[in-house]
Amino acid sequence: MKKIVFLLTFLSALSGFAQNDALFEQGKELYKSEKYNEALASWMKILNSKEHSAALYFNLGNAHYKLNQIGPSIYYYEKALQLAPNDSDIQNNLAFAENARIDTIEPLPQTIFTRWYKGISGVLTYDGWAIATTVCSILFVILFLLYYFSASEQKKRLLFTSSIVSICVLLFSLVMAFKTYDDFIKNRSAIIFSERTEVKSEPTLGSEVAFVLHEGTKVQILEQDDQWYRIELADGKDGWLPATELKEL
Repeated sequence: MKKIVFLLTFLSALSGFAQNDALFEQGKELYKSEKYNEALASWMKILNSKEHSAALYFNLGNAHYKLNQIGPSIYYYEKALQLAPNDSDIQNNLAFAENARIDTIEPLPQTIFTRWYKGISGVLTYDGWAIATTVCSILFVILFLLYYFSASEQKKRLLFTSSIVSICVLLFSLVMAFKTYDDFIKNRSAIIFSERTEVKSEPTLGSEVAFVLHEGTKVQILEQDDQWYRIELADGKDGWLPATELKEL
């Protein structure tokens, strides 16, 4: 009985993958024919089936951009970039979409250490750093064993130096894995979807307007109070928005 259930589940999964592939290709053909709304409908069916990929988000971003829907286009490019952070096509299209925003946010100046950390941490995701840690630990064990059983004095020196280097890289990768994972957990980014929204000084409709934001602006969520989010901009400004005005990445 268990084998039958497993087989049916497996066949159902295969059928779902085949259907999603067909929908993806159908969306691409519709996009080429400039039927952007129809293409979006095909790709959203894939998304609604809980399948995610950088290619799917990228194409959703492209279709929304063609429809001049800046907020959704930036949102889906950002989602694609989360899965493929080093993809140049996604980065370029995201930059084009960001140039179409109304709001220009000048980020606060960063220290040399912050710029260095962001440059290094962006090379790999936290999963990538974890894999690098595992690889280095295996390499260290192999090098140390070769050093231990080697009879040549020259080889021993080389292997010992290599094992020290590998354990240093291991420790560095381990620290980066924990740090990037912590950043991922704490990072609650969102994109403004409303064409124009007023950011309040307090989480109430009657409170004073702190500033105004427009569609496509990226914000950081600091905290939540019922149906209100306290958000912060790259330039340090913060305030409160109704949850309906933005979409969390």
